[in-house]
Amino acid sequence: MSAEGGTKAIVAALSANLGIGVTKFAAWGLTGASSMLAEAIHSVADSGNQLLLLIGGRKARKEATPEHPFGYSRYRYYFAFLVAVVLFTLGGLFALYEAWHKFQHPEPIESWKWVPIVVLLIAIALEGMSFRTAMKESNKIRGNVGWAKFIQRSRSPELPVILLEDFGALVGLVFALFGVSMTLITGNGLWDAAGTAMIGLLLVCIALVLARETREMLLGESATPEDVDRIRAGLGEAGYTDIIHLRTMHLGPDDVLVTVKVGVDPGRSIEEIAAQTDDAERRIREKVPAARLIFVEPDVRHVEPPA
Repeated sequence: MSAEGGTKAIVAALSANLGIGVTKFAAWGLTGASSMLAEAIHSVADSGNQLLLLIGGRKARKEATPEHPFGYSRYRYYFAFLVAVVLFTLGGLFALYEAWHKFQHPEPIESWKWVPIVVLLIAIALEGMSFRTAMKESNKIRGNVGWAKFIQRSRSPELPVILLEDFGALVGLVFALFGVSMTLITGNGLWDAAGTAMIGLLLVCIALVLARETREMLLGESATPEDVDRIRAGLGEAGYTDIIHLRTMHLGPDDVLVTVKVGVDPGRSIEEIAAQTDDAERRIREKVPAARLIFVEPDVRHVEPPA
């Protein structure tokens, strides 16, 4: 995935959340609706998360050092994991706490009754635009893969994170609109508390999904099956058809480590093997540009004698 597409989606989401967050806080101040407070904190959490993703992308561009010879690409994974932590604590747990408090002391909305409805409708429109941008950027690399599979298989954290955040924001706004509307209709503040609880549970679930996916990235995921096939094809075109074992790992979203042991004819010269290895590395990089570090180990396959 190109970092440019992810950055565009992040900036779009950040711009929407900053404006929406201010209006949500104003609506909460005027009405005291807990759903509005939960959504305002949600916007603060999302804005902070998008800043974390931008910081991670910037730090990942640092040049490799002797202490970090493989570079700093995993900063993008680390900051994406922090996003999950922030969303879980600041977003989900706060909303659940606010819901628990309002269930104990439900309050109807008695003033500025139209404000939360207007704010939520505007927020839904703005979040929808942000979500559309994230989907548009994702479609450039998603291909025919379904959305759930795309989030699961993506080796770049930014677009899946923004997709889940924007989806959660839209659903959360619908929950808030439901809670506020039912409170205005019935005059019972328990509906407002219920909407807040639904927002909290939604954010906790999304945070857990993000934590699971970014955990796998931090641990070191292999290249995608498609890229592994391309690597094998490059080796085959260079004449290395006997692959003893092949290992790949994403050091970062756009940085793949390839290690492969190949079988060679023991009668060949070192010069011939070196030239063939250089050709194999060139072909692999042509097919998988993210394969920056490639280690090819020629070896003689040992065949066990028949029993």
